[in-house]
Amino acid sequence: MDASTPLKRSSTDAGLDSPKESNRSGDARTPAPKISKARACAECKRHKIRCEFRPGETNCTKCIRSGIKCVVNDFSQKFVDDDGVWKSQAAATMQQLQTAVSQLLRQAGLPDLSSFTAGDSRHVLGPSPAASHHSQRPSIDASQHAATTHTSHQEGPGVVMDVTRQNSPEADLQDPELVPAPMRSLYEVTKLRNLRNNHVEAPKTTLLEEDFITRGLISIHEAEELFAYFSRTMNQLLWGGIILVHRDLTSVRRASTLLSAAVLTVAALHIPNRTDTLNRCYKEYVSLVSSMALTRAHTLDDIRGLCVGAFWLSELSWKLSGHAVRIATEMGLHQSYQRLTRGHNDQYERAQLWYLLYVCDHHFSIAYGRPPVIHEDVAIRNYEAFLELPMIVPGDIRLLAQVALFMILTEAYRTFGSDTEQAVTEEDFGQLRVYNVAVDQWRLLWQPRSADSPYVRTYPSKGVVLHYHFAKFQLNSLSLRALSPSNTPVFSMDRKESANIAISSAMACLNMVLEEPDIRDAIVGVPIFTHTMVTFSAVFLLKVAINWNSAYLSIDARRVRRLVERVIELMNCVSAGERHLTRHIARGLGKMLERFDSWEAAWQVGTNNGMVDGQDVPGGANAMAQGFPPPDLIYDMVGTYGFGLDENLLDPSMANFEFLAQ
Repeated sequence: MDASTPLKRSSTDAGLDSPKESNRSGDARTPAPKISKARACAECKRHKIRCEFRPGETNCTKCIRSGIKCVVNDFSQKFVDDDGVWKSQAAATMQQLQTAVSQLLRQAGLPDLSSFTAGDSRHVLGPSPAASHHSQRPSIDASQHAATTHTSHQEGPGVVMDVTRQNSPEADLQDPELVPAPMRSLYEVTKLRNLRNNHVEAPKTTLLEEDFITRGLISIHEAEELFAYFSRTMNQLLWGGIILVHRDLTSVRRASTLLSAAVLTVAALHIPNRTDTLNRCYKEYVSLVSSMALTRAHTLDDIRGLCVGAFWLSELSWKLSGHAVRIATEMGLHQSYQRLTRGHNDQYERAQLWYLLYVCDHHFSIAYGRPPVIHEDVAIRNYEAFLELPMIVPGDIRLLAQVALFMILTEAYRTFGSDTEQAVTEEDFGQLRVYNVAVDQWRLLWQPRSADSPYVRTYPSKGVVLHYHFAKFQLNSLSLRALSPSNTPVFSMDRKESANIAISSAMACLNMVLEEPDIRDAIVGVPIFTHTMVTFSAVFLLKVAINWNSAYLSIDARRVRRLVERVIELMNCVSAGERHLTRHIARGLGKMLERFDSWEAAWQVGTNNGMVDGQDVPGGANAMAQGFPPPDLIYDMVGTYGFGLDENLLDPSMANFEFLAQ
């Protein structure tokens, strides 16, 4: 043997360098050592011959010739295989645990699992893979949950007040914002989390896997059908689809369970024979709203979910709109317009949502004579500047048209108030005339701006005209406030003019709903504000026809009766669910019409079997003098004019209507 040939390979040649030497080298280009894989089978090792495998064969040539089983005794490879199996099983188990914990956290109203980062897990065995994966998402410090859990274990189950502190830098005394909000100063000193403003939270990654559709509350097929119906009808009627920006159901489910529940509930309400689906979706929606009432993590789509319910669910509208406004202010939406004007184009969606909330708030405050929550801030006053932005869509024009109208009505509300016992004085008619002119100018400006839609045809421009008549009626009906038909002097010219404008505007409202095809076709899907004003107009006309005869005002009782009768027929004929508001409006107006007929019949009997000309149904002082007291819900004018609609007028027989009553 050549002396220059080593008897054994060195450790370097064999790839067995010391780990310490490898660590000291620190060469990042050196590949990680691989575990060698033994290829010789047990039979070849026993005979000490070369073990050869043909391509595609699992047995070596020796074992194939011998007809025996080829067994490779490679313990290192067995360890690698076993380790891979264990890791895959462990990963599946961890994923199952994460899903279970996420559901428990959601039911308990606690922060999302992804908010518990690895750096905050000081008292657990190891970091959560979900926390590591989502470490870049907006999160709530897990120490808040740890402190709450620790307190709960000490004091037992129940609600625990959150007094945990935020682990953040101390307040900067050189902060350029010298005069911040008082609560912010308190937060800077105490670092209490429950004092800080909420920022927009990213939606949970497991929403789709945990929502009510996945749980089987409603089938995916039916959910898709309801979503498609809402998208092409109600969503288009409400300003061209700006309240629901998602293109498909999956996108909504991943963004907000509350929004998806709201959309499906409203859609089921509008489709005939979906009462069972409506009940299930409605209960889920109410449960979600209740559970989020005291939570602090919200998204823009959560606000949209509240607005969808407010616009179409009459029994929840007032509370939902107020809750949506409070959450929006916590998230700083009222400041988005200022940031948008400074060049932050990412604030467009937030500013748009703030305008939507303004209209939603005023739908239920001005109509019912309640003070609105959102005042005319810099964003509301400068809506024309918002319209000059390059990213606006036709729906923004329709939305801001209502913003402009409600600014006028809000100013009138502040001038005249909602006190049903405070009559409008003769000096007030000058200011009332100013508001009438403002509404006239509003129509001239916004009707040409509102373009037709491929979904709802001429509804945008015709809707401007309809709201114009609503506003004129609501303003001028104030002329009859706090006046008694049995004890009223002769009307002044100003008062009579205003009252006649209210009558003609109310009749124009009803005629437009009955005669305009695009308005009539849309009446079932419009927000409840439109249904409210149609009802308001009909009730006002019926009561005025009874209480004020033609000697006082220009009103034809026969014409009013026929008009209201046609409205009832329309509400009964629309294609909608059994619990849709139109059904209750039709029933309530029908009961009023029966009382109207009873009053007319009593008058005919009292005037010698109709010998008196019956073109007008006399009322007011003349009727009282004849001894014919008007029936209930006809004589009383309270709640039928100005800013003070009585909600019971929507259906007097069901004043305390329970939505899910069987």
